[in-house]
Amino acid sequence: MYQPTIILNKKIFVFKFLFFFLLISCKNEHQNQRKNATVASADSIQIWIKKSKRKGLALKTRRLFLQKALQKAEKFPNNSLKSRYYASLSYLVSKTNDSTAFRAVNTAGRKLAKKINDSTGLAEMHWDLATFFKQSVVQDSSYYHYGEAEKIFDALGNDYSSGRMLYNMALVQSKVKDYTGSEISTIKAIEKFKPLNKHKNLYRCYNLLGIVTSSLKEYERGLEYYDEALVYLRMSGANDLIELGVKNNIGMVYKEQGQHRKAVAYATEVLKYDSLGFKNPALYAKALANLGYNTLKLGKTDKLPGLFNRALYIQDSIGDLIGQSLTAYNLAEYLLAEKDTVGALYNLQKSKKLAQQSSNNERLLNTLRMFPKVDPKNATHYTQEYITLSDDLHNQERKIREKFARIRFETDEFIAENQHLVRQKQLWTGIAAALVLLGITTFLIFDQRTKNKVLKFKQKQQASNQKIFNLMMAQTDKVAQGKKIAQKRISEELHDGVLGRMLGARLRLIGLNKKADTEAISERAKAIAELQDVEREVRAISHELSHAAYQKIHTFILSIENLLKTIETSSKISIDFTHTDSLDWDKLSGDIKINLYRMVQESLQNAVKHAACKNISLYFHADNEHLKITIVDDGKGFSTKKGKKGIGMRNIASRIKKLNGTWNIDSEIGKGTQLTFVIPTVYNERAIDVTSIEIEEKNLQEI
Repeated sequence: MYQPTIILNKKIFVFKFLFFFLLISCKNEHQNQRKNATVASADSIQIWIKKSKRKGLALKTRRLFLQKALQKAEKFPNNSLKSRYYASLSYLVSKTNDSTAFRAVNTAGRKLAKKINDSTGLAEMHWDLATFFKQSVVQDSSYYHYGEAEKIFDALGNDYSSGRMLYNMALVQSKVKDYTGSEISTIKAIEKFKPLNKHKNLYRCYNLLGIVTSSLKEYERGLEYYDEALVYLRMSGANDLIELGVKNNIGMVYKEQGQHRKAVAYATEVLKYDSLGFKNPALYAKALANLGYNTLKLGKTDKLPGLFNRALYIQDSIGDLIGQSLTAYNLAEYLLAEKDTVGALYNLQKSKKLAQQSSNNERLLNTLRMFPKVDPKNATHYTQEYITLSDDLHNQERKIREKFARIRFETDEFIAENQHLVRQKQLWTGIAAALVLLGITTFLIFDQRTKNKVLKFKQKQQASNQKIFNLMMAQTDKVAQGKKIAQKRISEELHDGVLGRMLGARLRLIGLNKKADTEAISERAKAIAELQDVEREVRAISHELSHAAYQKIHTFILSIENLLKTIETSSKISIDFTHTDSLDWDKLSGDIKINLYRMVQESLQNAVKHAACKNISLYFHADNEHLKITIVDDGKGFSTKKGKKGIGMRNIASRIKKLNGTWNIDSEIGKGTQLTFVIPTVYNERAIDVTSIEIEEKNLQEI
């Protein structure tokens, strides 16, 4: 009747199961597809990036490959991998001179890095942006972003990258003539690099310090820094060309000091380097110009203006505008000394033009300062132009320095805030540690006190056990002494009575052996009767000895009975004691006898003190496995729920626990109290440590 319904339900169940299975399969397949798509996208981004790095690739093609990689990256899920791709693309795009594309990828990358807390990626993209602004000669923005990158690297504990940012900040500061700030930043960078033994970076820092201090006209310090730079440069294993650059800088310092002979020596040493004109034409041209200027100051003009002209030719061929401006200025100075004002004016105008093109304001001011000497007619014009430019430059430099100071202040404020937070964290950590230490100390103190209490309690128990043991030993001694007295008495009876009478009878019988008269027979009968009396006496003594031999004397039970008699006498309370006779109570282990004695004593004392009873019953029941001790009084009783556990009760509980037993108190107000102890039976397996008890006994009060 119900079969169709059952079949239908089964079909529905199977259909639901299949539908659920297909749904899960589709979901897993969709997830796998998404995962595979993500992996494929990541692979394609890496491929485009790799293609863009090929050497000899046209700039247009390189930009195209990077654009394709960027398009793929934009569709990638927002995660740390995408942030890393943006950081890589930011750096690579910055090398393509496509400022629009760079700003777009850098902005998107920094936004994502902030969103997902990718500190390293954010710092690297600040670094890229700072480099971009430095190349664009936007020095304040460059300084700011180097500073942002440095803060992040420093927070991450990346001292190497932090030091590099500080060095770049110092470079930017030196360009805007913030020499003091540049020196501070460079010294901070050195502090980062020294523990890491970054010799190449340390060379750069000391070389920059040489340039900065020389610009501050602190020439001796500048020379010291250059010497330090050479030390680290040689430790780094760099090539000789870099060392020649430092030596050329040293020659420039001597030039500024007016020590032209030393300057000539350094310039000559640089120029002697094999094929320097091919390997480093810019340095070669600088050395030629330096040699020409210093020989001019020494009055040696035989190689002039050839040195200047050669330097100008090389600098023009490599597009060194700053170098050309300086060399043209020096050539104008030489021509003016030679009274060739036309040539001097031409080269001075050339120097001015090159200084303007290269934004070399310091050289521009120098040319304007020299123009009145070359072109006196227009001296007023040049002087006014000089003053105007000087004021403008001073204002610009002041504004930039102020901006740098604000950035530095904000950075210092940020650092100070971080230091405050660190100090605050250290303070709270210290407080927490102190509290933990205080808690541990308090716990240890209380724990030690508890252990001391337990130790004292055990010592008191040991003293109590020793007292009971002594009582039992005294009882045993009394029994043994009684036996000795009985043995002595029987010995005396046998010796003085029985043996004497037997000796008398024996002697009489010996004397009657040869007689057979009536009197002898009568005497012999008397002797035999006397021997019969001796026999009866010996039998009586024998019976007495037999009774003593088989009689069990329970010293433990006697100790309990003596305790009961003592309490009965002092309290006037009737105590009834019943025990199992079949058990040899003296064979129980010492621990059981001692602790049982003390528990009975404590229980009876409690009854006497608190129960106001007239009768107490004590039962010792035993079987092969357990001892059951019951103490019953007819006192006033108490409520077990409200009753406080005093020292006596705690002692009983401790002793019961030691014997692996259990106990129970059954009491009601007005109905008396019953205590029950149940203890496992143990025979002579535990010994009493008499030695330790005796040591502690003298320090304890008698219980």
